Parts: sequence; structure tokens; C-alpha cells
Amino acid sequence: MTKNRTDTTTLDGNYAEAVAVIKLTLLRGQYEAAKAVNRVQLSLYYAIGRYLSQYTRKGAWGNGVLEAMSQQLRRELPGLRGFSATNLREMRLFYEAWKSLDSNSSVTTDELEAKDILPQEPGLTLGAGEGGFPVEDFFRVPFSHHVYLLANVKDLQARYYYLHRIAEEHLSVAALKRLVSEQAFEKQGNMPSNFSQTITPDVVARKAVMMFKDAYLLDFINVEEIGERDRMDVDERVIEQEIVHNIKDFIMTFGNDFAFIGNQFHLEIYGVEHFPDLLFFNRELNAMVVIELKTGEFKSAYLGQLMTYLSILDAKVKKEHENPSIGIVLCKSVNREYVEFVIRDYNRPLGVATYTTADELPEHLRKALPSIEDLKKLL
Repeated sequence: MTKNRTDTTTLDGNYAEAVAVIKLTLLRGQYEAAKAVNRVQLSLYYAIGRYLSQYTRKGAWGNGVLEAMSQQLRRELPGLRGFSATNLREMRLFYEAWKSLDSNSSVTTDELEAKDILPQEPGLTLGAGEGGFPVEDFFRVPFSHHVYLLANVKDLQARYYYLHRIAEEHLSVAALKRLVSEQAFEKQGNMPSNFSQTITPDVVARKAVMMFKDAYLLDFINVEEIGERDRMDVDERVIEQEIVHNIKDFIMTFGNDFAFIGNQFHLEIYGVEHFPDLLFFNRELNAMVVIELKTGEFKSAYLGQLMTYLSILDAKVKKEHENPSIGIVLCKSVNREYVEFVIRDYNRPLGVATYTTADELPEHLRKALPSIEDLKKLL
């Protein structure tokens, strides 16, 4: 038998010690994993992947060792699942793909002792992250999804995007595969904004970019039911009042962690009064979000109006620990390229999105949607 060959049924003392290390780690981690704590499971796999990478990539172990280790683990832990040779390779790749996250680990040398794989909390402990790394999304995504992403998505920002979608929408692997095959990242419809240039740090800017969409369906607003004889007569105040009346639906449409502060919020500076349409606070962004409603096509003057609101909010209303306020124009139609051109020179966070009300949906879609009464019955 050559030096680089390993018997797949019997392990020598060195390999047996490695199996013992992994087995002990498994037993210590399975209690928490049994409670479906995804963070613990990912940390466990990351730790095992780190250990395997250290030895298999530097030639310390021969060919076939992962298969042999998997077989012995199953012998010593009958009924063990998820630790085939393929799974062990996936753990190793998982660690190597995110190896940079381990740069602050207490284990930084090439020589890994058995005890090094057994931290109090297995494997991976992250701080706030750098460069926009989505810490919370990362730990909320199941290992099977991570494996698929690492194999099929190479762009780092695209991985961040899909991690967020999986975490927020609880996507299955099949749904994730559809998104990737449809190039959802490349075709994503984020609203035209200058968030990347005006919001710091980068992690907050990334959250803002991903939080807001470029179009919203306000299907709880039906102008026909409001009783307006001519839809052209419907002004922003009518839409605003319907949003306020259905504020819970609006917040659920807009996203998570929004708290409603008020409508026609009174702002005053040097004796001049202003009344922005809708004002929210977003806990995730730790910032106020002011929304200005417009029933027609986007005009560049709307950005100037929002800039005034943001200046007053940040000077008079914003608390010291909060981030700068964000402004959104919500209008009926927009020329995206035009918005991206005019918004780039503004120095405060601004975005533009469109909205559609229920009465504007195509007839076949309106018939397909359940009525409010039907939904109440279902709920």
C-alpha cells in the first residue's frame, strides 16, 4: 500500500483520532441542533469543514480518507445521517468558501490540535461583518441551500442577494433553483436610488437597496369602491387616506420592521411649515423613512421637495443614535433611466418607486384575486 492510499474499512491511529474528534463534536452539537438552531448546525459544519480542510488540503491524509471516516462514524454512531463522504466534502467546501470569515478565529496556525475543533460554541462566531456581509441572513439559511449556492452561484453579491431572499421568504431548495435559473439577481428590480452613494456604512446601504422594491401593488386601495366618478379627480390625499385607513396592509406590503409615525407630519423651520404625506421608522435601518405620494408621472421637482423634508427631519426630529432619514417618491409611472440620471448628484438617500391599485389590475387578474371577505373567511 502506498503512502497516499487509505484503507476504506480500517483507519490507523491518526485517522481514528480524527474520527473521535468529529464524533465528540457531533455529540456536543447535536443537542442544540436537535432544537433546530440553524446557527449551531452551520457553526458545527463550519468547524468540521475547517478541520478537514487543514488535513486533506495539505497532503496530511491520503486519498479515500473521507469515505473511510464516514464509514467509521456510521459504525460508531448507528443511525447517523448527513455525514456521508459527499457531506463531508460539502462541509469542507463550505468552510473554504467562507474561510475569510474565520480570520479572527483563535485558531490561526497550520497545526490544529484536536481541542481546537471544540470551542464552547462550535466553529463560527461573527461580529457585525464587513463589506456588507449579511450576518443574520447567513445563519438563517439551511445548509442544503448553502451547498447549492456555493456550487451554482459564484458572484459574491449574488450570493448575498439569494441568502437574503431565502432567509426572508423561507424558500425551498427547489424555489431557490428556480430563482437562480431565472437569473433573479441579474434581473432584480430594485428601485432607482442613490443609497449606495449616500448611506454609510456599506452594510446599511446594502440593506436599504435590498429592502425597497421598484413597484408596489396597493391592492387594498380600490378607487372604484371609494366612489370617485372620475378617476382623474383622485388626488394624493385620497390615496393617502386609504393608506392610513389600511396602514397595516401598507406596512405588510412595504416590508418588515416599519412603524407608522404619522401622515401630514408637521415640520417647521424658520416659520415655514411642511407636511410630508407619510412618515415611518424602520428598525432594521434605524432611520426614518418619509414617503411622498404622487398620482402622476415622476418629476424631478419631487426630489427637491423630499430633500427639504429630509433636511428638516434630520435637523429637528432625528435622534442622535439614528441614521440619516430616507426619502421615497411613490408615483404612478417613472422613466427609470431618467431617475437614475437626476438622482445621482443628490447627497441625501432618495429613491423612486411606482404603485398600482386594485382597480388598475387587468380584469382577468382582478377576478382571480379573492375578495376581502373571502380572505377574512380563510384567515
